[in-house]
Amino acid sequence: MKDILSEIIANKRFEVDLQKQSISLEQLQNSLETTVKQRSLKEALKSSSSGIIAEFKRRSPSKGWIHRKALAEDIVPGYVNAGASAVSILTDEKFFGGNLKDIKDARPLIDIPILRKDFIVDEYQLYQAKIIGADAVLLIAAALKKEELHALAAKAHELGLEVLLEIHSVEELKYINANMDVIGINNRNLGTFFTDVENSFRLAEQLPSDAVLVSESGISDPATVKRLQKAGFKGFLIGENFMKTDNPELTLKSFIEDLNTN
Repeated sequence: MKDILSEIIANKRFEVDLQKQSISLEQLQNSLETTVKQRSLKEALKSSSSGIIAEFKRRSPSKGWIHRKALAEDIVPGYVNAGASAVSILTDEKFFGGNLKDIKDARPLIDIPILRKDFIVDEYQLYQAKIIGADAVLLIAAALKKEELHALAAKAHELGLEVLLEIHSVEELKYINANMDVIGINNRNLGTFFTDVENSFRLAEQLPSDAVLVSESGISDPATVKRLQKAGFKGFLIGENFMKTDNPELTLKSFIEDLNTN
């Protein structure tokens, strides 16, 4: 089986090197604004009844194009209207059809936390996230050595960004430290893209009871969310289930209504 994650990470490091040739790290640092409002993903999930992190993405490596012509400025505000606790926006272009402009376009239109979802391998990307208005970033244990990830998490906090640490296996529990604001359990193996929601239940038992947990991938119905809530999960990252429909806003609204009434 081809390891998709290795291919994505190799391409991401290449992309970042190219970006640095166009705009240096020093230029990014000089363009930071210190008065930017920050919204807490962790607190939003802890205070929400649904905990839905609605994701904006146009494609995926396993499914191809999901919603090719989708515009963040149309769909993301719709997610907020429908009751999302936070939004996740894919900014990887080659494999997911996203870009930094998607967050930049959505940010002025909403007042809930935005997670920059990408394959973060360099502090350069953290500065990008801060400048375009993200409130949190995703750091993936499977994509980084423990020391690399810890250094990036510390830098994220220095910049005022929260960290969602994504793990997939018991072996990755060692990545958790005080700089991880939210712990995400990915039900999808990023090497093979095989999805199993039971992975969330297995790993939740190994995590501290006070951890703010997010279940990611493979969630398609409110009944699964209810089961996960009983297991201690506060957040549920759902994208394809909404994005594959003609009206993601209405699909999310119906999902949350079912979640709150059944």
